[in-house]
Parts: sequence; C-alpha cells; structure tokens
Amino acid sequence: MRYRVWAPNAARVEVEVDGRGHPLAAVEDGWWQGEAPVGSDYGFRLDGGPVLPDPRSARQPHGPHGPSRLVDHAAFHWSDTDWHGRPLAGSVVYELHVGTFTPAGTFAGAIERLDHLVELGVDFVELLPVCPFPGTHGWGYDGVSLWAVHEPYGGPEGLKRFVDAAHRKGLGVILDVVHNHLGPSGNYLPVYGPYFTDRHHTPWGTAVNLDAPGSDEVRDYLIGSALAWLRDYRIDGLRLDAVHALVDERAVHFLEELATAVDTLGAQLNRPLFLIGESDLNDPRLFRPRVAGGLGLTAQWSDDFHHALHCAATGERQGYYADFGQHPIAALARVLTRGWFHDGTWSSYRGRHHGRPFPTGEGHRLLGYAQTHDQIGNRAVGDRLTAGQLALTACLVLTSPFTPMLFMGEEWGAATPWQYFTDHTDPELAEAVRQGRRREFAATGWSAAEVPDPQAPATVLASTLDWTEPQRGEHAELLAWYRQLIRLRRTHPALMAPELAAVRVEADEAGGRLTVHRGGYRVAVNFGERPGELPAGPVLASWGEAADGKLGPRSCAIVGPLD
Repeated sequence: MRYRVWAPNAARVEVEVDGRGHPLAAVEDGWWQGEAPVGSDYGFRLDGGPVLPDPRSARQPHGPHGPSRLVDHAAFHWSDTDWHGRPLAGSVVYELHVGTFTPAGTFAGAIERLDHLVELGVDFVELLPVCPFPGTHGWGYDGVSLWAVHEPYGGPEGLKRFVDAAHRKGLGVILDVVHNHLGPSGNYLPVYGPYFTDRHHTPWGTAVNLDAPGSDEVRDYLIGSALAWLRDYRIDGLRLDAVHALVDERAVHFLEELATAVDTLGAQLNRPLFLIGESDLNDPRLFRPRVAGGLGLTAQWSDDFHHALHCAATGERQGYYADFGQHPIAALARVLTRGWFHDGTWSSYRGRHHGRPFPTGEGHRLLGYAQTHDQIGNRAVGDRLTAGQLALTACLVLTSPFTPMLFMGEEWGAATPWQYFTDHTDPELAEAVRQGRRREFAATGWSAAEVPDPQAPATVLASTLDWTEPQRGEHAELLAWYRQLIRLRRTHPALMAPELAAVRVEADEAGGRLTVHRGGYRVAVNFGERPGELPAGPVLASWGEAADGKLGPRSCAIVGPLD
C-alpha cells in the first residue's frame, strides 16, 4: 500500500500502521510517500511527534482524535442503478439533521423514514454536515477530517446505504459541507502545513488559507473532499456553508475553481451535480455563469425571503429583522417580485447600503424557506413557528417562484424545538461553549437558566422529532396541507414558474394581507386578525375560512383562473 501525505514543514515523516512505523520519503512540493503493509488503523508521525490522523482519512472509527482506517469505496454494492440524477430547478428540498431526525440518530434510522418524505412529495434530502466531531451529538458545523463520516451516524458505509436507499425511492441527496473553518477539537491540519492564514480573519479566527503561500494544496484538499462526496458517495449536490467567509484575493476565486471541478465531474459521470451557496452578500455573481464573469454556482439560500416571512407571521422586529419588520407585507411583496429585499438599498441593521439587483428571470436560483436549522437553532430556546403560522408561510413558500426548502418536522408543525447542542469531550471547551451561549443571549434578556445547556443530553432529546405527532390532531391536518400544496405546485406549472417579473402582488399592510398573482392564479394570505377579500374564482386549496368572497383571519387560499 502506498501512503502519501502533504507536510511541507516536516523534516521527517513516517506512517504508523497497527502500531509499527514505516518511514516515508520526501517527494515533490512538500509531499511525502512510501509503501507499507495494509493494516487496520494507521496515522502519520511528523518529526517524532504523536501519531496523527490522515488529513484525507475516509474513516475515523475512534473519533477525530484517533487513528484513521482505509476504506475501499469500490467494495460497496450500489443498487441505485435507475438513478441518473435530477436538476435542482423545479424541485422541493427537505433539510434534516441525521442525529435528531429519528430517535436512533443514525443513517439507518433515517432510511426508515424515507417513505414519509416520498409521500410528502419532496425531491431532495439535504443533510446537515456529517464529518466527524467530538462525542456523539452535535450540529456538525464543528466537524474535522473533511473526507470522513461521523462514526456514530453509521460511518462511510451508513452514508452510502442512505444515499442508495434515497435514490431507489427517487430522492436526491444534498450534503452540507463546511470549508470556511474547522472545529476547535480534533483539527490537526495546522500541524501538517499552512492550511490556515492570519492574513485574513473570520468569525471563527484565522481564515482557511485560500490565497497565501501554500494555498494551492489547501484548495486542492478542499476541492478533493467535495469531489469525493459526489463521486464516492454519489451525493447529488453540495450546500456550501457561509461562502462569504471564504476570503480569497486570487484572480480565480476558490468557488469558481470548485464549480469548474464539479461541472467537469458531472460531465464525466453523466449526471447533474450542483452547488448551493449560503451567502450574506446578496450578490448574483455567486451563481452567474463563469463565462459571464460569475462564480458558477447553481443557487443560494435566501434569508431575505425568510426574514420577510418570519416578520409577517410573528411580528418580530429585533436584530436583523429590523429591516423587514416595520412593513413586513411590503417586504414580502418586494422579495417575491425582486428576489432580494436588499438589492442596493439601505440596511438599518448594517448601517449601510447592501446588495445588488437580482436577475428576475431566475427565481429558481434562490432557495426559499420559512425555517432552517440556523433560524430555529440560533434562537435562545430553539423554538419553531406554530402550526398556524406554518400553514400560512407554507402557502407562500410552496407557491413561490423560488426553490422551496422545508426543515424537518415543519410539515406537521413539530412541537419539539431544535436547540443548539454539543458533546465536547474536553471539559474546558465544553464549559466555554456553555458560558458563551449564555452570554450571547444575556444581552437580550434571557437568564442563564432559560438557555438550554448545549452539553446536556436532555437538550438533544428535546430536539429529536416525535414521530407519533404526524398522526395526531392538528399535526395530521398540517401534514395533509403541506402534501396538498406540493401536489398543487406539481400540477399547476404557473405556481413554480421562476420568472419574478411575471409576479404581481397586492399588499395591504394595515390589514396584514397580500395577494400574489401568478399566471392567472391568485395566492391570498391573511396574516391579520380581520377578514379580507377572497379573489374571485375556483378555490383550489385553502386553510382556515375561505368562502363567500371572504378570507378569514389567519387564513390563506389558492384561487385558480376565472373561466
């Protein structure tokens, strides 16, 4: 077996296989390589130091601090022979966290619930990050070993079985990956080489090295990891976390290089592959084609749509909701017709102008949602929208010109919160996270006792979906509503057309009502407490009171074209 590792600053490197060391020879550009027996576990020792996991390890059976283990990707038997991929445009996405989607908290447990997603009508499952992190429970955004899979979820084999099962049922799989930082525990990349640089700083500290000396290999490491998910695990697309924090001053931006590599792999595999960015910049360059000077991603998340929806449904106006909460109905109208609320306009929250105009013919390039892991989990107690609020927001999300995305459990109005939780094995780090969370919300009036302890097993348990709910009462009613809305989106193409310029909105700010006109269809939503007018025409679907020309308080309806 030939072992290779990039360690440009080391004077001596050996690979240790099952407790026995074997020296490696220095080759080109800081790489070391050599042959050693194939064993069970292995790691690299630099300059006589401790044995470290392989940066490109495909499996960490003992966690991020333990030795690595080889994985023969060719040995897995795939049964998804009828799966040839599907484009993101025209699809509905479902975001889920493996550890709290089911009580089992594993890929195997999630497989058992795939039929629920098929019956719901979604097209893609988007998994939160699955790279290894300390302990058992966590969101995944503090992951390390960017080529490996968290062992408690089921490891590499478990992820492959999940993707295989999803494809057999006609569901695509998107994976959330994090390139802008690594977790604080188990990140050994700085020992190996200049993977980080103090040339730039991010909310997590020094930046990943995308443009300083040594950055060629760092970029290759990240791109290689991305391609491995798409190639070895047959993932269909990647969601890229906080790409605005990928600081890169090179002429060819990292994202452009990544998008080029993904498109090339898609051509080789003869199936559509795509990238979705999370960006706070409101800049269409992110998904503009590379030939037109863009970075070439496929789509991005749309927090502007979320914020406008959230303010209309809840009345909240604090923090980053301030720009949207003063006139939420007008904000919704603006987003539905222009894509972004901030397209070069003044942002009071930022204290400056923000964004640039969105290309209104490409609404499908924005993922629209009423809830996400971020928007729920970053609240003090992880509280979700109520079933009544979700019924109204779903009516707009699932008939919007955007690509709809749901967060696990919202389709039945899950009563379980989704809170911030960790499982750090380092006591000092665990306490620092606990106190940091409490300080974060103390400024907005929350006491320490009110903020759930991230390290407590009870916090994970409270955040785990209760699968008895979808069969009961208002949960079952809301689930039927979501299924109906998705069917309507499928059977009435005007309700998924991405052309924003063809959308017209009547907004009644005082009454809390708006009517969205799309290709002869009308989507009327009343967030207010007084009845409003129901558009004339056949009612295709409704929630709440919608009859005799009246739309009741907290109600909505989809009205078809007049004969």
